[in-house]
Amino acid sequence: MNEKEAPRPRIMVVDDDTAVVDALCGTLRERGYDMGGFVSATAALTALKDSRFDLLLCDLNMPEMEGIPFLRAAREIDPDLAGIIITGQGTIDTAIEAMKAGALDYILKPFKLSIVLPVLERGLAMRKLRLENAALQQRVSERTAELEGMNRELEAFAYSISHDLRAPVRAVSGFANFLKQDYGDQLPAGGHQLLEVINSSALQMGRMIDSLLELSQLGRRPIELEPVDMAALVAEVVAELQRLPQANRAAVEVGPLPSCSGDPLLLRQVWTNLVSNALKFSARRQQARVEIGGRDEADQLTYFVRDNGTGFDSRYSDRLFNPFRRLHGEEFEGHGVGLSIVKRVVERHGGRVRAESELDRGATFYFTIKARP
Repeated sequence: MNEKEAPRPRIMVVDDDTAVVDALCGTLRERGYDMGGFVSATAALTALKDSRFDLLLCDLNMPEMEGIPFLRAAREIDPDLAGIIITGQGTIDTAIEAMKAGALDYILKPFKLSIVLPVLERGLAMRKLRLENAALQQRVSERTAELEGMNRELEAFAYSISHDLRAPVRAVSGFANFLKQDYGDQLPAGGHQLLEVINSSALQMGRMIDSLLELSQLGRRPIELEPVDMAALVAEVVAELQRLPQANRAAVEVGPLPSCSGDPLLLRQVWTNLVSNALKFSARRQQARVEIGGRDEADQLTYFVRDNGTGFDSRYSDRLFNPFRRLHGEEFEGHGVGLSIVKRVVERHGGRVRAESELDRGATFYFTIKARP
Protein backbone atom coordinates (compact mmCIF):
# COMPACT_ATOMS: atom_id res chain seq x y z
CA MET A 1 0.00 0.00 0.00
CA ASN A 2 1.21 3.50 -0.86
CA GLU A 3 2.30 5.43 2.26
CA LYS A 4 -0.04 8.30 1.36
CA GLU A 5 -3.02 6.00 0.75
CA ALA A 6 -5.54 5.95 3.62
CA PRO A 7 -5.88 2.62 5.46
CA ARG A 8 -8.91 0.55 4.57
CA PRO A 9 -11.73 0.73 7.16
CA ARG A 10 -11.89 -2.34 9.40
CA ILE A 11 -15.34 -3.70 10.13
CA MET A 12 -16.27 -6.37 12.68
CA VAL A 13 -19.38 -8.48 12.08
CA VAL A 14 -20.80 -10.38 15.07
CA ASP A 15 -23.81 -12.70 14.49
CA ASP A 16 -24.58 -16.20 15.71
CA ASP A 17 -25.72 -17.08 12.16
CA THR A 18 -22.62 -18.25 10.25
CA ALA A 19 -24.31 -17.69 6.88
CA VAL A 20 -24.98 -14.01 7.73
CA VAL A 21 -21.38 -13.48 8.87
CA ASP A 22 -19.94 -15.11 5.76
CA ALA A 23 -22.25 -13.22 3.42
CA LEU A 24 -21.54 -9.82 4.96
CA CYS A 25 -17.79 -10.38 5.20
CA GLY A 26 -17.51 -11.63 1.64
CA THR A 27 -19.65 -8.87 0.12
CA LEU A 28 -18.09 -6.00 2.06
CA ARG A 29 -14.56 -7.28 1.48
CA GLU A 30 -15.23 -6.95 -2.25
CA ARG A 31 -16.27 -3.34 -1.58
CA GLY A 32 -12.85 -2.46 -0.14
CA TYR A 33 -13.33 -3.09 3.57
CA ASP A 34 -11.10 -5.18 5.82
CA MET A 35 -13.41 -7.61 7.55
CA GLY A 36 -13.43 -9.67 10.73
CA GLY A 37 -16.33 -12.06 11.26
CA PHE A 38 -17.34 -13.73 14.57
CA VAL A 39 -20.17 -16.01 15.61
CA SER A 40 -19.06 -15.84 19.26
CA ALA A 41 -19.50 -12.61 21.27
CA THR A 42 -16.72 -13.64 23.66
CA ALA A 43 -14.27 -14.24 20.82
CA ALA A 44 -15.22 -10.90 19.30
CA LEU A 45 -14.53 -9.03 22.56
CA THR A 46 -11.16 -10.76 22.83
CA ALA A 47 -10.32 -9.72 19.27
CA LEU A 48 -11.24 -6.11 20.09
CA LYS A 49 -8.65 -6.06 22.85
CA ASP A 50 -5.93 -7.19 20.44
CA SER A 51 -6.88 -5.43 17.18
CA ARG A 52 -8.30 -2.10 16.05
CA PHE A 53 -11.68 -1.98 14.34
CA ASP A 54 -13.44 1.13 13.06
CA LEU A 55 -17.01 -0.11 12.97
CA LEU A 56 -19.06 -2.91 14.52
CA LEU A 57 -22.03 -4.68 12.90
CA CYS A 58 -23.72 -6.64 15.67
CA ASP A 59 -26.83 -8.80 15.74
CA LEU A 60 -29.42 -7.75 18.32
CA ASN A 61 -30.38 -11.27 19.46
CA MET A 62 -27.55 -13.71 20.15
CA PRO A 63 -27.64 -16.69 22.55
CA GLU A 64 -24.22 -16.04 24.11
CA MET A 65 -24.77 -12.29 24.75
CA GLU A 66 -27.49 -9.94 23.59
CA GLY A 67 -26.46 -7.30 21.06
CA ILE A 68 -26.96 -4.21 23.24
CA PRO A 69 -24.92 -5.48 26.22
CA PHE A 70 -22.29 -6.62 23.72
CA LEU A 71 -22.17 -3.16 22.17
CA ARG A 72 -21.73 -1.57 25.61
CA ALA A 73 -18.90 -3.99 26.43
CA ALA A 74 -17.24 -3.37 23.05
CA ARG A 75 -17.37 0.43 23.54
CA GLU A 76 -15.81 0.06 26.98
CA ILE A 77 -12.84 -1.57 25.24
CA ASP A 78 -12.77 1.01 22.41
CA PRO A 79 -14.88 4.16 23.02
CA ASP A 80 -14.21 5.34 19.46
CA LEU A 81 -15.83 2.25 17.93
CA ALA A 82 -18.85 3.06 15.74
CA GLY A 83 -21.65 0.59 16.41
CA ILE A 84 -24.54 -0.50 14.18
CA ILE A 85 -27.17 -3.01 15.28
CA ILE A 86 -28.56 -5.72 12.96
CA THR A 87 -32.11 -6.66 13.87
CA GLY A 88 -35.23 -8.30 12.51
CA GLN A 89 -37.38 -6.41 14.99
CA GLY A 90 -38.00 -3.12 13.20
CA THR A 91 -39.57 -1.30 16.14
CA ILE A 92 -38.93 2.19 17.46
CA ASP A 93 -38.17 0.74 20.90
CA THR A 94 -35.37 -1.37 19.43
CA ALA A 95 -33.80 1.64 17.72
CA ILE A 96 -34.03 3.81 20.85
CA GLU A 97 -32.51 1.12 23.04
CA ALA A 98 -29.69 0.61 20.54
CA MET A 99 -28.98 4.36 20.37
CA LYS A 100 -28.85 4.57 24.17
CA ALA A 101 -26.20 1.87 24.14
CA GLY A 102 -24.09 3.94 21.74
CA ALA A 103 -25.23 2.62 18.35
CA LEU A 104 -25.20 5.13 15.52
CA ASP A 105 -27.81 3.30 13.44
CA TYR A 106 -29.49 -0.03 12.85
CA ILE A 107 -30.12 -2.32 9.86
CA LEU A 108 -33.19 -4.51 9.43
CA LYS A 109 -33.08 -8.16 8.37
CA PRO A 110 -33.32 -9.30 5.68
CA PHE A 111 -31.00 -6.55 4.46
CA LYS A 112 -30.01 -5.32 1.03
CA LEU A 113 -26.56 -4.11 0.05
CA SER A 114 -28.05 -0.83 -1.22
CA ILE A 115 -29.23 -0.14 2.33
CA VAL A 116 -26.21 -1.51 4.19
CA LEU A 117 -23.54 0.51 2.33
CA PRO A 118 -24.97 4.02 3.04
CA VAL A 119 -25.42 3.08 6.71
CA LEU A 120 -21.78 1.97 6.91
CA GLU A 121 -20.59 5.17 5.22
CA ARG A 122 -22.59 7.30 7.67
CA GLY A 123 -21.24 5.32 10.61
CA LEU A 124 -17.62 5.67 9.48
CA ALA A 125 -18.11 9.38 8.75
CA MET A 126 -19.53 9.90 12.25
CA ARG A 127 -16.59 8.04 13.77
CA LYS A 128 -14.14 10.19 11.81
CA LEU A 129 -15.93 13.34 12.96
CA ARG A 130 -15.83 12.19 16.58
CA LEU A 131 -12.09 11.52 16.37
CA GLU A 132 -11.42 14.89 14.72
CA ASN A 133 -13.48 16.69 17.38
CA ALA A 134 -11.67 14.86 20.16
CA ALA A 135 -8.30 15.77 18.63
CA LEU A 136 -9.41 19.40 18.27
CA GLN A 137 -10.59 19.55 21.88
CA GLN A 138 -7.29 18.08 22.98
CA ARG A 139 -5.36 20.71 21.02
CA VAL A 140 -7.57 23.47 22.42
CA SER A 141 -7.07 22.19 25.97
CA GLU A 142 -3.31 21.99 25.49
CA ARG A 143 -3.19 25.46 23.94
CA THR A 144 -5.38 26.90 26.71
CA ALA A 145 -3.14 25.38 29.38
CA GLU A 146 -0.08 26.72 27.55
CA LEU A 147 -1.55 30.24 27.33
CA GLU A 148 -2.60 30.18 30.99
CA GLY A 149 0.93 29.17 31.94
CA MET A 150 2.40 31.95 29.79
CA ASN A 151 0.03 34.49 31.35
CA ARG A 152 1.01 33.39 34.85
CA GLU A 153 4.68 33.67 33.92
CA LEU A 154 4.17 37.14 32.43
CA GLU A 155 2.25 38.33 35.49
CA ALA A 156 4.88 36.91 37.82
CA PHE A 157 7.60 38.52 35.71
CA ALA A 158 5.83 41.91 35.77
CA TYR A 159 5.34 41.67 39.52
CA SER A 160 8.97 40.67 40.07
CA ILE A 161 10.32 43.43 37.83
CA SER A 162 8.07 46.02 39.45
CA HIS A 163 9.06 44.88 42.93
CA ASP A 164 12.78 44.86 42.09
CA LEU A 165 12.59 48.32 40.50
CA ARG A 166 11.14 49.96 43.58
CA ALA A 167 14.35 49.82 45.63
CA PRO A 168 16.65 51.59 43.11
CA VAL A 169 13.97 54.20 42.35
CA ARG A 170 13.58 54.96 46.05
CA ALA A 171 17.38 55.13 46.32
CA VAL A 172 17.62 57.65 43.47
CA SER A 173 14.94 59.85 45.01
CA GLY A 174 16.37 59.51 48.51
CA PHE A 175 19.96 60.35 47.56
CA ALA A 176 18.77 63.30 45.49
CA ASN A 177 16.99 64.66 48.58
CA PHE A 178 20.07 64.03 50.77
CA LEU A 179 22.20 65.87 48.25
CA LYS A 180 19.82 68.82 48.26
CA GLN A 181 19.63 68.94 52.06
CA ASP A 182 23.34 68.46 52.83
CA TYR A 183 24.97 70.23 49.92
CA GLY A 184 22.24 72.43 48.54
CA ASP A 185 23.95 75.66 49.53
CA GLN A 186 27.02 74.63 47.53
CA LEU A 187 25.08 73.93 44.33
CA PRO A 188 24.49 76.55 41.64
CA ALA A 189 21.01 77.21 40.34
CA GLY A 190 21.55 74.74 37.51
CA GLY A 191 22.39 72.01 40.03
CA HIS A 192 19.12 72.59 41.87
CA GLN A 193 17.22 72.34 38.61
CA LEU A 194 18.91 69.03 37.82
CA LEU A 195 17.97 67.69 41.25
CA GLU A 196 14.36 68.66 40.60
CA VAL A 197 14.49 66.76 37.30
CA ILE A 198 15.95 63.70 39.08
CA ASN A 199 13.24 63.81 41.74
CA SER A 200 10.47 64.32 39.20
CA SER A 201 11.74 61.44 37.06
CA ALA A 202 11.98 59.14 40.09
CA LEU A 203 8.40 59.98 41.08
CA GLN A 204 7.24 59.34 37.51
CA MET A 205 9.03 55.99 37.50
CA GLY A 206 7.37 55.10 40.81
CA ARG A 207 3.94 55.84 39.35
CA MET A 208 4.74 53.75 36.28
CA ILE A 209 5.76 50.85 38.50
CA ASP A 210 2.49 51.14 40.42
CA SER A 211 0.58 51.14 37.12
CA LEU A 212 2.49 48.10 35.86
CA LEU A 213 1.60 46.24 39.05
CA GLU A 214 -2.03 47.26 38.72
CA LEU A 215 -2.11 46.09 35.11
CA SER A 216 -0.57 42.72 35.95
CA GLN A 217 -2.96 42.16 38.86
CA LEU A 218 -5.99 42.65 36.62
CA GLY A 219 -5.30 39.25 35.04
CA ARG A 220 -5.28 37.48 38.40
CA ARG A 221 -8.28 39.15 40.01
CA PRO A 222 -11.45 37.08 39.46
CA ILE A 223 -14.48 38.95 38.12
CA GLU A 224 -17.44 39.02 40.49
CA LEU A 225 -20.58 39.68 38.44
CA GLU A 226 -23.55 41.40 40.00
CA PRO A 227 -26.17 43.96 38.93
CA VAL A 228 -24.52 47.38 38.56
CA ASP A 229 -26.43 50.67 38.64
CA MET A 230 -24.26 52.53 36.13
CA ALA A 231 -26.01 55.88 36.73
CA ALA A 232 -25.24 55.76 40.47
CA LEU A 233 -21.69 54.52 39.85
CA VAL A 234 -20.90 57.32 37.38
CA ALA A 235 -22.41 59.94 39.70
CA GLU A 236 -20.03 58.81 42.46
CA VAL A 237 -17.01 58.81 40.13
CA VAL A 238 -17.76 62.30 38.76
CA ALA A 239 -18.29 63.70 42.27
CA GLU A 240 -15.00 62.21 43.48
CA LEU A 241 -13.01 63.54 40.50
CA GLN A 242 -14.50 67.01 40.77
CA ARG A 243 -13.51 67.21 44.43
CA LEU A 244 -9.82 66.70 43.63
CA PRO A 245 -7.62 69.83 44.11
CA GLN A 246 -6.36 69.75 40.51
CA ALA A 247 -9.83 69.20 39.03
CA ASN A 248 -10.88 71.63 36.33
CA ARG A 249 -14.34 73.15 36.25
CA ALA A 250 -15.62 71.37 33.17
CA ALA A 251 -19.38 71.12 32.71
CA VAL A 252 -20.19 67.42 33.03
CA GLU A 253 -23.47 66.26 31.50
CA VAL A 254 -24.63 62.75 32.35
CA GLY A 255 -27.33 61.22 30.17
CA PRO A 256 -29.22 57.93 30.53
CA LEU A 257 -27.02 55.02 31.59
CA PRO A 258 -28.57 51.52 31.43
CA SER A 259 -27.68 49.16 34.25
CA CYS A 260 -25.60 46.08 33.50
CA SER A 261 -24.20 42.94 35.05
CA GLY A 262 -20.52 43.28 35.91
CA ASP A 263 -17.85 43.71 38.54
CA PRO A 264 -18.58 47.09 40.18
CA LEU A 265 -15.02 47.65 41.39
CA LEU A 266 -13.50 47.03 37.97
CA LEU A 267 -16.17 49.06 36.19
CA ARG A 268 -15.55 51.95 38.60
CA GLN A 269 -11.94 51.86 37.43
CA VAL A 270 -13.07 52.08 33.79
CA TRP A 271 -15.24 55.12 34.45
CA THR A 272 -12.58 56.78 36.62
CA ASN A 273 -9.92 56.43 33.92
CA LEU A 274 -12.16 57.59 31.07
CA VAL A 275 -13.73 60.54 32.90
CA SER A 276 -10.42 61.72 34.39
CA ASN A 277 -8.90 61.60 30.88
CA ALA A 278 -11.78 63.66 29.50
CA LEU A 279 -11.38 66.25 32.29
CA LYS A 280 -7.62 66.40 31.79
CA PHE A 281 -7.63 66.83 28.01
CA SER A 282 -10.44 69.42 28.04
CA ALA A 283 -8.95 71.46 30.88
CA ARG A 284 -7.46 74.09 28.58
CA ARG A 285 -10.79 74.97 26.98
CA GLN A 286 -12.49 78.15 28.14
CA GLN A 287 -15.77 76.24 28.21
CA ALA A 288 -14.66 72.69 28.94
CA ARG A 289 -17.42 70.15 28.47
CA VAL A 290 -17.67 66.41 29.16
CA GLU A 291 -20.66 64.32 28.10
CA ILE A 292 -21.40 60.85 29.46
CA GLY A 293 -24.14 58.52 28.24
CA GLY A 294 -25.19 55.06 27.15
CA ARG A 295 -27.75 53.11 25.20
CA ASP A 296 -29.29 49.65 25.25
CA GLU A 297 -28.74 48.11 21.83
CA ALA A 298 -29.92 44.80 20.37
CA ASP A 299 -27.10 42.57 21.55
CA GLN A 300 -25.14 44.74 24.00
CA LEU A 301 -25.01 47.83 26.19
CA THR A 302 -22.89 50.70 24.87
CA TYR A 303 -21.47 53.53 27.00
CA PHE A 304 -19.44 56.59 26.01
CA VAL A 305 -17.44 59.51 27.41
CA ARG A 306 -17.08 62.55 25.12
CA ASP A 307 -15.01 65.70 25.63
CA ASN A 308 -14.24 68.85 23.65
CA GLY A 309 -10.53 68.75 24.42
CA THR A 310 -7.36 68.47 22.38
CA GLY A 311 -8.32 65.23 20.64
CA PHE A 312 -5.85 63.12 18.66
CA ASP A 313 -5.13 61.88 15.17
CA SER A 314 -7.52 58.96 14.65
CA ARG A 315 -4.90 57.19 12.50
CA TYR A 316 -3.09 56.30 15.71
CA SER A 317 -6.10 55.32 17.82
CA ASP A 318 -4.93 51.69 18.03
CA ARG A 319 -1.86 52.85 19.99
CA LEU A 320 -3.94 54.41 22.75
CA PHE A 321 -4.72 51.12 24.45
CA ASN A 322 -1.15 49.79 24.53
CA PRO A 323 0.67 50.17 27.87
CA PHE A 324 2.91 53.23 28.17
CA ARG A 325 1.99 54.50 24.68
CA ARG A 326 0.96 58.18 24.61
CA LEU A 327 -0.03 60.52 21.79
CA HIS A 328 0.49 63.84 23.61
CA GLY A 329 4.10 63.67 24.78
CA GLU A 330 4.80 65.36 28.10
CA GLU A 331 2.37 68.28 27.78
CA PHE A 332 -0.23 66.38 29.80
CA GLU A 333 0.37 64.36 32.95
CA GLY A 334 0.10 60.61 32.80
CA HIS A 335 2.05 57.47 32.03
CA GLY A 336 -0.06 55.71 29.39
CA VAL A 337 -1.54 52.84 31.39
CA GLY A 338 -5.06 54.05 32.18
CA LEU A 339 -6.53 53.15 28.80
CA SER A 340 -4.74 49.78 28.82
CA ILE A 341 -6.55 49.04 32.08
CA VAL A 342 -9.85 50.16 30.53
CA LYS A 343 -9.33 47.80 27.59
CA ARG A 344 -8.43 44.83 29.76
CA VAL A 345 -11.38 45.30 32.13
CA VAL A 346 -13.88 45.76 29.29
CA GLU A 347 -12.61 42.69 27.44
CA ARG A 348 -12.85 40.61 30.60
CA HIS A 349 -16.54 41.61 30.64
CA GLY A 350 -16.90 40.30 27.07
CA GLY A 351 -16.99 43.79 25.55
CA ARG A 352 -14.88 46.02 23.33
CA VAL A 353 -13.49 49.55 23.60
CA ARG A 354 -12.81 52.04 20.81
CA ALA A 355 -12.10 55.73 20.34
CA GLU A 356 -13.07 58.40 17.81
CA SER A 357 -11.38 61.79 17.54
CA GLU A 358 -9.98 64.60 15.45
CA LEU A 359 -7.10 66.87 16.39
CA ASP A 360 -8.27 69.82 18.47
CA ARG A 361 -11.91 68.70 18.20
CA GLY A 362 -12.30 66.46 21.23
CA ALA A 363 -12.54 62.71 21.60
CA THR A 364 -15.18 60.09 22.31
CA PHE A 365 -14.44 56.76 23.98
CA TYR A 366 -16.97 53.94 23.65
CA PHE A 367 -17.09 50.63 25.49
CA THR A 368 -19.60 47.79 25.44
CA ILE A 369 -20.87 45.31 28.02
CA LYS A 370 -22.61 42.11 26.93
CA ALA A 371 -24.49 41.23 30.11
CA ARG A 372 -27.69 42.92 31.18
CA PRO A 373 -28.66 42.70 34.86
